[in-house]
Amino acid sequence: MCLSGLDYFSTLGYQPAIAALAAGALAPFATLILVAVTLGAALPVYRRVAGESPHGQGSIAMLERLLPHWKGKMLVLILLGFAATDFMITATLSAADASAHLIENPFTPEWFTGKQIPLTVILLLLLGALFMRGFNEVTWIAVTLVGTFLALNLVVIAVSFANIAEHPASLGNWMDSLLAAHGNPVMMLLVCLIVFPKLALGLSGFETGVAVMPQISLKPGESAADPVSRIRGARKLLTTAALIMSSFLVLSSVVTTVLMPAPEFQEGGTANGRALSWLAHRLMGDGFGTVYDISTILILWFAGASAIAGLLNLIPRYLPRFGMAPEWARAVRPLVLVVILVALAITWHFDADVNAQGAAYATGVLVLMSSAAIAVTISARRHHERGRSILYMFVTLVFLYTTVVNCFERPEGLKIAAFFIGAVLLVSLSSRFHRSTELRATSVRFDAAAEHLISGSARRGIVQLIAHEPANTTKARYRRKLHHAVLASHISDKAPVIFLEVKVSDYSDFAEDIEVRGITRHGFWILESTASSVPTAIAAICLAIRDNYDVMPHIYFRWTEGNPLSNLVRFLLLGQGEIAPLTREVLREAEPDLQRRPWVHVG
Repeated sequence: MCLSGLDYFSTLGYQPAIAALAAGALAPFATLILVAVTLGAALPVYRRVAGESPHGQGSIAMLERLLPHWKGKMLVLILLGFAATDFMITATLSAADASAHLIENPFTPEWFTGKQIPLTVILLLLLGALFMRGFNEVTWIAVTLVGTFLALNLVVIAVSFANIAEHPASLGNWMDSLLAAHGNPVMMLLVCLIVFPKLALGLSGFETGVAVMPQISLKPGESAADPVSRIRGARKLLTTAALIMSSFLVLSSVVTTVLMPAPEFQEGGTANGRALSWLAHRLMGDGFGTVYDISTILILWFAGASAIAGLLNLIPRYLPRFGMAPEWARAVRPLVLVVILVALAITWHFDADVNAQGAAYATGVLVLMSSAAIAVTISARRHHERGRSILYMFVTLVFLYTTVVNCFERPEGLKIAAFFIGAVLLVSLSSRFHRSTELRATSVRFDAAAEHLISGSARRGIVQLIAHEPANTTKARYRRKLHHAVLASHISDKAPVIFLEVKVSDYSDFAEDIEVRGITRHGFWILESTASSVPTAIAAICLAIRDNYDVMPHIYFRWTEGNPLSNLVRFLLLGQGEIAPLTREVLREAEPDLQRRPWVHVG
């Protein structure tokens, strides 16, 4: 819980100030609506996500599984763009708020004033240095930081309520200003609903709560395929964290709104982005306030480290597997350099301003939560759970409304997200095209019948394969194909020919295990398999025959009819198209030694 809390609970460092700035005197009531959405919408959704994604993949993996082929992968790429927005802004916003706490501390030298951008840059560079040396999320560091931070916040809130009890006039002043500005309860509710999207930062911890599920141990004898105790533990984690955070959000919103002058929340005010710290210094002295600031700076800085760690785990999980990133993307250090450079650019763009980055952060969080709600709605419908599907559909509408309103009111968040989405799509698709002729099979396995067919031919010193499209499997079709191969390529009669058929499975996949089955149809020997790309599968099977049976196979093709450019596009998108030359190109890249390269004949 504390690992996910590095992101979730650390928002207490700036959430009360953002709520007061957005809703004014209505901040406690707007926060109550946030809590209602947290417990009544987000929590049920992510409890379901935990049950269907017990290995920490989260809602993105659910959508990938529920929506196969390119539509699923394109959606994953778009969601990765929003996830990158979420994680990157978590790091930059947390570093900016840590800098604000450092600058406003009364013991900080005067010359630090106005240096928020350089200080934020230094904190981000320290994060980069931490990852360049190697970083592991250490559970007990998280427990110490989160436990200390929550304890200090509890002390500040308790002392603040004691101050309100001693000086009830502050409560009366708040009630007077509330009634003067919003005399009608209906108008109060409408205003709270309107400003709710600006408070969405308080929902930020659920995706990370699912991400830490692999840290939950299984009971003895329990298998990873059915991790009942892990799912139960994750649901307990999510519920406990949501209840703790909801309590702190409501209580902190009340004390900051009642006790603090409204101008202090504005840009340039001493409580801007640090409301509870302001109360800690004002009510308990600069000594305790400094301890609170140190705790806040540490948890915010470590929350940035946790966010970057999440991003470094997320990118290698999807992009290289999709063929949409080079293999070096699995390495930590090159990715760290890219991430830190982007973080520095974001800091410069937003002038290290906490409030300015709130829109981008909220956009990333809300889109991910909307995608989770959509995923569980689809899952419930497919499991014929009518009641739950209606509930999840309502939750989806709530999150979609909140997301749309947030994007309209603060479009800068969508602009930042659009930059990340565009970057992910551009890099991914260009990498996919660049890597399209790689040998994409992770392994090739022959069943017993296939081994019998191949070894029977190999004993005669030659294996002759005829590529055949499995759409037409009549006896006449096999005869015509064999006759053409004999006529065009002068096939040797030393050994019987074997037809090779590859059916396209999910053409959006990149690398996979290839299973080859041997059959006899109409008296002809046939090897059949399924793969995402016909040319790469044929090349992989030929190389496997060479390596396993110590014989150089010959593969025979007919030229593909149609425009070469359209056939190339069909290969890139559908795994078919210009089969013969692309098979030869895959073999050429996979085996640079011409003497060891299987023969390709085209007629």
